[in-house]
Amino acid sequence: MSKSITFVGNGKMALALAKGLCETHAIEVIGRSMAALEQFEQILTTPVKKTLYANASIKDKKVILCVKPANLNEVAPLLKGKADVLYSVLAGTSLEALKAIESFHYCRAMPNLAAEAGASMTSLVGDHSIANNAIALFETIGKTLWLNSEKELDIATALAGSGPAYLALVAEALCDGAVREGLKRDDAMVLMRGLFEGFGKLIQTTHPAILKDNVMSPGGTTAAGYGALEKGKVREGCMEAIHSAYARAKEMK
Repeated sequence: MSKSITFVGNGKMALALAKGLCETHAIEVIGRSMAALEQFEQILTTPVKKTLYANASIKDKKVILCVKPANLNEVAPLLKGKADVLYSVLAGTSLEALKAIESFHYCRAMPNLAAEAGASMTSLVGDHSIANNAIALFETIGKTLWLNSEKELDIATALAGSGPAYLALVAEALCDGAVREGLKRDDAMVLMRGLFEGFGKLIQTTHPAILKDNVMSPGGTTAAGYGALEKGKVREGCMEAIHSAYARAKEMK
Protein backbone atom coordinates (compact mmCIF):
# COMPACT_ATOMS: atom_id res chain seq x y z
CA MET A 1 0.00 0.00 0.00
CA SER A 2 1.91 3.05 -1.27
CA LYS A 3 -0.38 5.80 0.02
CA SER A 4 -0.26 6.77 3.67
CA ILE A 5 -2.08 9.24 5.89
CA THR A 6 -1.25 10.44 9.39
CA PHE A 7 -3.96 11.31 11.90
CA VAL A 8 -3.17 13.71 14.71
CA GLY A 9 -5.75 12.83 17.34
CA ASN A 10 -7.64 9.59 17.86
CA GLY A 11 -11.21 10.67 18.60
CA LYS A 12 -14.50 9.78 16.92
CA MET A 13 -13.93 11.76 13.72
CA ALA A 14 -10.40 10.40 13.29
CA LEU A 15 -11.76 6.88 13.68
CA ALA A 16 -14.61 7.53 11.24
CA LEU A 17 -12.19 8.87 8.63
CA ALA A 18 -9.71 6.06 9.22
CA LYS A 19 -12.48 3.49 8.67
CA GLY A 20 -13.17 5.09 5.32
CA LEU A 21 -9.52 5.44 4.27
CA CYS A 22 -7.88 2.28 5.62
CA GLU A 23 -8.61 0.24 2.50
CA THR A 24 -6.65 2.65 0.31
CA HIS A 25 -4.09 4.10 2.75
CA ALA A 26 -1.63 2.94 5.36
CA ILE A 27 -2.73 4.58 8.62
CA GLU A 28 -0.59 6.30 11.25
CA VAL A 29 -2.21 7.82 14.31
CA ILE A 30 -0.52 10.20 16.75
CA GLY A 31 -1.93 10.60 20.26
CA ARG A 32 -1.23 11.00 23.96
CA SER A 33 -1.83 7.48 25.23
CA MET A 34 -0.56 4.20 23.81
CA ALA A 35 -3.53 2.43 25.38
CA ALA A 36 -5.92 4.74 23.51
CA LEU A 37 -3.98 4.22 20.26
CA GLU A 38 -4.15 0.45 20.70
CA GLN A 39 -7.91 0.69 21.24
CA PHE A 40 -8.12 2.80 18.05
CA GLU A 41 -6.34 0.00 16.17
CA GLN A 42 -8.59 -2.68 17.66
CA ILE A 43 -11.74 -0.85 16.62
CA LEU A 44 -10.32 -0.21 13.15
CA THR A 45 -9.39 -3.92 12.85
CA THR A 46 -6.41 -3.17 10.65
CA PRO A 47 -2.73 -2.60 11.53
CA VAL A 48 -1.94 0.99 12.48
CA LYS A 49 1.37 2.75 13.08
CA LYS A 50 0.97 4.16 16.58
CA THR A 51 3.03 7.20 17.61
CA LEU A 52 3.02 9.20 20.83
CA TYR A 53 3.35 12.98 20.71
CA ALA A 54 6.79 12.70 22.30
CA ASN A 55 8.02 10.91 19.16
CA ALA A 56 5.81 12.65 16.60
CA SER A 57 7.26 13.75 13.27
CA ILE A 58 5.09 15.04 10.44
CA LYS A 59 7.94 15.82 8.05
CA ASP A 60 6.75 15.52 4.43
CA LYS A 61 3.60 13.66 5.52
CA LYS A 62 -0.01 14.11 4.57
CA VAL A 63 -1.67 14.88 7.90
CA ILE A 64 -5.29 15.04 9.00
CA LEU A 65 -5.61 17.13 12.14
CA CYS A 66 -8.44 15.77 14.32
CA VAL A 67 -7.83 17.27 17.77
CA LYS A 68 -10.28 19.51 19.59
CA PRO A 69 -10.02 23.14 18.36
CA ALA A 70 -9.10 24.33 21.85
CA ASN A 71 -6.08 21.97 21.86
CA LEU A 72 -4.46 23.27 18.65
CA ASN A 73 -1.92 25.55 20.35
CA GLU A 74 -1.00 22.82 22.84
CA VAL A 75 -0.48 20.17 20.17
CA ALA A 76 1.27 22.29 17.52
CA PRO A 77 4.70 22.51 19.27
CA LEU A 78 4.76 18.71 19.72
CA LEU A 79 4.69 18.01 15.97
CA LYS A 80 8.22 18.03 14.58
CA GLY A 81 9.05 18.81 10.97
CA LYS A 82 7.11 20.39 8.13
CA ALA A 83 4.17 18.46 6.70
CA ASP A 84 3.54 18.12 2.99
CA VAL A 85 -0.19 18.85 3.44
CA LEU A 86 -2.14 19.62 6.59
CA TYR A 87 -5.83 18.79 6.35
CA SER A 88 -7.80 20.09 9.32
CA VAL A 89 -11.28 18.96 10.38
CA LEU A 90 -11.35 21.46 13.28
CA ALA A 91 -14.62 23.39 13.24
CA GLY A 92 -14.23 27.17 13.33
CA THR A 93 -10.43 27.04 13.06
CA SER A 94 -9.14 29.29 10.28
CA LEU A 95 -6.41 28.54 7.75
CA GLU A 96 -4.38 31.31 9.36
CA ALA A 97 -4.63 29.66 12.79
CA LEU A 98 -3.51 26.34 11.30
CA LYS A 99 -0.14 27.90 10.48
CA ALA A 100 0.79 27.17 14.10
CA ILE A 101 1.70 23.79 12.53
CA GLU A 102 4.30 23.92 9.77
CA SER A 103 3.16 22.65 6.38
CA PHE A 104 3.76 23.37 2.71
CA HIS A 105 0.01 23.33 2.02
CA TYR A 106 -3.12 23.82 4.10
CA CYS A 107 -6.70 22.68 3.63
CA ARG A 108 -9.75 22.87 5.86
CA ALA A 109 -12.09 19.91 5.47
CA MET A 110 -15.46 19.33 7.06
CA PRO A 111 -16.54 15.70 6.67
CA ASN A 112 -19.33 14.18 8.70
CA LEU A 113 -19.75 10.99 10.69
CA ALA A 114 -20.95 9.09 7.61
CA ALA A 115 -17.28 8.93 6.60
CA GLU A 116 -17.02 5.58 8.36
CA ALA A 117 -19.61 4.19 5.93
CA GLY A 118 -17.95 5.80 2.90
CA ALA A 119 -20.88 8.20 2.61
CA SER A 120 -19.58 11.50 4.00
CA MET A 121 -20.48 14.87 2.50
CA THR A 122 -17.19 16.75 2.84
CA SER A 123 -16.72 20.48 2.26
CA LEU A 124 -13.22 21.74 1.46
CA VAL A 125 -11.37 25.04 1.22
CA GLY A 126 -7.69 25.99 1.16
CA ASP A 127 -4.70 26.08 -1.20
CA HIS A 128 -6.07 25.83 -4.73
CA SER A 129 -2.86 24.10 -5.84
CA ILE A 130 -3.89 20.98 -3.88
CA ALA A 131 -7.62 21.14 -4.59
CA ASN A 132 -7.61 18.13 -6.91
CA ASN A 133 -5.57 16.04 -4.47
CA ALA A 134 -7.80 17.05 -1.57
CA ILE A 135 -10.94 16.16 -3.50
CA ALA A 136 -9.46 12.81 -4.54
CA LEU A 137 -8.53 11.99 -0.93
CA PHE A 138 -11.92 12.79 0.57
CA GLU A 139 -13.84 11.25 -2.31
CA THR A 140 -12.61 7.90 -0.99
CA ILE A 141 -15.05 8.42 1.92
CA GLY A 142 -17.98 9.97 0.05
CA LYS A 143 -18.89 13.12 -1.86
CA THR A 144 -16.98 16.40 -1.79
CA LEU A 145 -17.56 20.07 -2.53
CA TRP A 146 -14.70 22.58 -2.93
CA LEU A 147 -15.79 26.00 -1.72
CA ASN A 148 -14.44 29.48 -2.43
CA SER A 149 -14.15 30.93 1.07
CA GLU A 150 -13.82 30.03 4.73
CA LYS A 151 -17.16 31.74 5.40
CA GLU A 152 -18.82 29.26 3.04
CA LEU A 153 -17.06 26.37 4.78
CA ASP A 154 -18.36 27.51 8.17
CA ILE A 155 -21.90 27.61 6.78
CA ALA A 156 -21.35 24.18 5.21
CA THR A 157 -20.20 22.94 8.62
CA ALA A 158 -23.54 23.99 10.08
CA LEU A 159 -25.40 22.14 7.31
CA ALA A 160 -23.51 18.99 6.33
CA GLY A 161 -21.07 18.68 9.22
CA SER A 162 -23.63 19.03 12.00
CA GLY A 163 -26.52 17.75 9.87
CA PRO A 164 -26.36 14.09 10.96
CA ALA A 165 -27.22 15.18 14.52
CA TYR A 166 -30.24 17.14 13.27
CA LEU A 167 -31.47 14.24 11.15
CA ALA A 168 -30.91 11.86 14.07
CA LEU A 169 -33.22 14.05 16.16
CA VAL A 170 -35.87 13.93 13.42
CA ALA A 171 -35.50 10.15 13.07
CA GLU A 172 -35.83 9.59 16.82
CA ALA A 173 -38.79 11.95 17.08
CA LEU A 174 -40.66 10.23 14.24
CA CYS A 175 -40.15 6.86 15.92
CA ASP A 176 -41.30 8.29 19.25
CA GLY A 177 -44.43 9.57 17.55
CA ALA A 178 -45.21 6.17 16.05
CA VAL A 179 -44.65 4.47 19.42
CA ARG A 180 -46.93 7.00 21.12
CA GLU A 181 -49.69 6.04 18.69
CA GLY A 182 -49.22 2.32 19.44
CA LEU A 183 -46.52 0.93 17.10
CA LYS A 184 -43.83 -1.32 18.58
CA ARG A 185 -40.45 0.38 18.94
CA ASP A 186 -38.60 -2.22 16.86
CA ASP A 187 -41.13 -1.91 14.04
CA ALA A 188 -40.92 1.88 14.16
CA MET A 189 -37.12 1.68 13.85
CA VAL A 190 -37.34 -0.64 10.82
CA LEU A 191 -39.79 1.69 9.12
CA MET A 192 -37.73 4.81 9.91
CA ARG A 193 -34.54 3.26 8.52
CA GLY A 194 -36.31 2.23 5.34
CA LEU A 195 -37.79 5.71 5.07
CA PHE A 196 -34.38 7.41 5.35
CA GLU A 197 -32.76 4.99 2.90
CA GLY A 198 -35.42 5.57 0.25
CA PHE A 199 -35.58 9.31 0.84
CA GLY A 200 -31.80 9.55 0.53
CA LYS A 201 -32.02 8.18 -3.00
CA LEU A 202 -34.99 10.32 -4.05
CA ILE A 203 -33.47 13.58 -2.81
CA GLN A 204 -30.44 13.09 -5.10
CA THR A 205 -32.54 13.88 -8.18
CA THR A 206 -35.71 15.59 -6.96
CA HIS A 207 -36.15 19.01 -5.33
CA PRO A 208 -37.51 18.78 -1.75
CA ALA A 209 -40.55 20.90 -2.58
CA ILE A 210 -41.49 18.58 -5.45
CA LEU A 211 -41.06 15.51 -3.23
CA LYS A 212 -43.37 17.08 -0.67
CA ASP A 213 -46.02 17.94 -3.26
CA ASN A 214 -45.85 14.44 -4.74
CA VAL A 215 -46.66 12.89 -1.35
CA MET A 216 -49.20 15.42 -0.11
CA SER A 217 -52.68 14.88 -1.54
CA PRO A 218 -55.51 17.34 -0.71
CA GLY A 219 -57.03 16.73 2.70
CA GLY A 220 -54.95 13.59 3.22
CA THR A 221 -52.87 12.17 6.05
CA THR A 222 -49.63 13.80 4.89
CA ALA A 223 -51.28 17.22 4.70
CA ALA A 224 -52.52 16.80 8.27
CA GLY A 225 -49.10 15.80 9.53
CA TYR A 226 -47.36 18.51 7.53
CA GLY A 227 -49.67 21.11 9.02
CA ALA A 228 -48.66 19.93 12.48
CA LEU A 229 -44.98 20.33 11.58
CA GLU A 230 -45.56 23.89 10.36
CA LYS A 231 -47.55 24.66 13.51
CA GLY A 232 -44.60 23.37 15.53
CA LYS A 233 -42.30 25.71 13.57
CA VAL A 234 -40.09 22.85 12.38
CA ARG A 235 -39.02 24.83 9.30
CA GLU A 236 -38.04 27.84 11.41
CA GLY A 237 -36.27 25.54 13.88
CA CYS A 238 -34.15 24.01 11.11
CA MET A 239 -33.17 27.42 9.78
CA GLU A 240 -32.30 28.61 13.28
CA ALA A 241 -30.16 25.49 13.79
CA ILE A 242 -28.03 26.48 10.78
CA HIS A 243 -27.84 30.08 12.00
CA SER A 244 -26.78 29.09 15.52
CA ALA A 245 -24.21 26.53 14.36
CA TYR A 246 -22.69 29.03 11.89
CA ALA A 247 -22.60 31.73 14.59
CA ARG A 248 -20.81 29.32 16.90
CA ALA A 249 -18.24 28.50 14.20
CA LYS A 250 -17.47 32.22 13.87
CA GLU A 251 -17.12 32.57 17.65
CA MET A 252 -14.53 29.78 17.74
CA LYS A 253 -12.08 31.66 15.50
